Amino acid sequence: MSAETYRDAWGIPHLRAATAGELARAQGRVTARDRAWQLEVERHRAQGTSASFLGPGALSWDRLARRARLADTARRCFAALEDKDPETAAWVREYTDGVNEGLAACDAPEFARTGIAPGRWEPWTPLAVWLATHILFAGFPAKLWREHITAHLGPDAVALFATDGPGTAGSNGWLVSGERTVTGHAIVAGDPHRFIEEPGVYQQIHLSCPEFDVVGLAVPGVPGIAHFGHTGTVAWAITNAMADYQDLYRERLRRTGAGVEALGPDGTWHRAARHTETIHVAGEDSVEVEVIETDRGPVIAGGPEGLDDGTPAALSLRYPPRVTADLGFGALLPLLRARRVADVDRALDAWAEPVNVVQAADTEGGLLHRVAGRVPVRATANRLRPVPAWEPGHEWTGWHTPPRAGLTDGVAVMANQRGPATPLGVEFAPPHRADRIAALLAGKERWSAADMPALHTDTHLASAGPLLDLVTALDGLSPGAAALRDRLLAWDRHMDADSAGAAAYAAVRGAVVRHLAAHPALAPAAVPPAYPEVLQPWLALVPRIAYALEHLLRAEDPYGIDRAEAVRAALEEVAAEPPAGTWGDTHRLAPWRALPDTSGSPEPGLSGDHDCVLCTSAVPGLTDRAARGPAARYVWDLADRRRSGWVVPHGASGVPGSPHHRDQQPLWLGGELAPVVTDFDRLTKETDD
Repeated sequence: MSAETYRDAWGIPHLRAATAGELARAQGRVTARDRAWQLEVERHRAQGTSASFLGPGALSWDRLARRARLADTARRCFAALEDKDPETAAWVREYTDGVNEGLAACDAPEFARTGIAPGRWEPWTPLAVWLATHILFAGFPAKLWREHITAHLGPDAVALFATDGPGTAGSNGWLVSGERTVTGHAIVAGDPHRFIEEPGVYQQIHLSCPEFDVVGLAVPGVPGIAHFGHTGTVAWAITNAMADYQDLYRERLRRTGAGVEALGPDGTWHRAARHTETIHVAGEDSVEVEVIETDRGPVIAGGPEGLDDGTPAALSLRYPPRVTADLGFGALLPLLRARRVADVDRALDAWAEPVNVVQAADTEGGLLHRVAGRVPVRATANRLRPVPAWEPGHEWTGWHTPPRAGLTDGVAVMANQRGPATPLGVEFAPPHRADRIAALLAGKERWSAADMPALHTDTHLASAGPLLDLVTALDGLSPGAAALRDRLLAWDRHMDADSAGAAAYAAVRGAVVRHLAAHPALAPAAVPPAYPEVLQPWLALVPRIAYALEHLLRAEDPYGIDRAEAVRAALEEVAAEPPAGTWGDTHRLAPWRALPDTSGSPEPGLSGDHDCVLCTSAVPGLTDRAARGPAARYVWDLADRRRSGWVVPHGASGVPGSPHHRDQQPLWLGGELAPVVTDFDRLTKETDD
């Protein structure tokens, strides 16, 4: 037997092979069959060539990918992997060979729409895909925001606008030990929050060979199961630790006859690496990009002549894999082979990025709650804002030891809040999701795997309190606004899709955000500096106000802003033109697609909000549509893996028209899980490869 492919009722692939290498090849093949277009898009994004078929809208990303040297870093990391861990390097090669075999036989309709053919994957391509997927995970552009808001409102504004999320990524995760379950064995459950894409960012898969048998959520384009897996005897899951592990340096650059030089902390000018690359843009002329790298790292914005508006600035980015040539892929095979939490623990000692909080449990009662990843030791200023490259004291001097934590009353909850990773980060998520999960778990002594979806889908919005407190204190309102106030105060604070009260609250909240953004004290910060377009979302004032609204409404002296009057104006505005329906009428899914959807199907309405456990994030003040949300849900039962469950927002197949393209969406919307099936006798055989 080389490899066999089976499918369950949801079209999820279950692969069986004689060796780990053959299994990796089969995983690459089946991923290419199911996700050919997605793989093509990710390969281009990783290489900085997506504008060649997506057009000028992708140009800013391609510039960042080229200037940050993502593909070159992936090549370096793979070369180092071949030298230090040839077994893993060979395993990755098998995967890319399988991808190329699958792409050669694919018939995804998007290729006909765009007139392109699938490109070839190199052994380093999965590493480049991983880098491109996570380069913005740590949110280094937030350092530009802190600098920007400080320049306009002073240093105290940094804490006031410390949104503590939701950022670009987050997750809920909870570990319930056996002492708190009906079976006496642990349960690991949660949901990663990411931008919702179609096809989805996670691939449900089952990998089986004599060495291991694992179900979990894979990243399409990357072999193995990195983030969420269950081997039958041990299960693990992660949440974003919100650690800060990337630095921005302000560079002083000058041109010389030989190229470009950068001023170093020793007071002398040093030669910087420099070359130019050409980005092809569909429908427009090609664009030349200058790639410069100093001793700190690649220059991602500006250059010797400054930014596009002439501002004298250049920024270099220092990130761990560029420094160490290690992306942590050495952890992937040991994770698959893990039998106990001690095995998971050892495997994660090799983890690099993104930095995660890991929760794991095994069938013998072992429990694990730790941070995994590489965070540099350096000056505090590096973590807060761009630092001057020409001044000493901003170098990296080692690596932090990843912190560990225990359980409280048999439970550990992580939802990107301050926790074990606190020493490694700057901003974290508000405690609302974590507090709510902990409170719900405390409400019952014993839990089962079947109970967990009720936590996944909880819609209570604790962050509504500050706004509703101000609404309560208002008087002298028009009759319509007074009636709206009474409706809001009677609302149960649940952001349910069928709730008219939630719709009214969201409308008032959005109006408050817009009124605050227009206030003369804050309006000057609405004009962001001329950094690349791909970094601008971190510099936009309205989202910053929206996600920091609690702070702004509670602060003692927010720059002379009369918050009660802002809330009054918002209440009158919404009363004059109230929302016509429910929260789900406007709070609709807005998935990212590389190509426009031609199916004509309306996007579904959603429950939840960015501070609910059911985290479906809109941008108050701009739109009710949700681009972020649970990219998957999982429940890992250590008593019996067959009682585990999982779901993704769309389906197992990335091929439009496939019966499994969107067949899980009703489950995802309804808070249900598909059963995890691991018995090959209950599956339908598809191929012998």
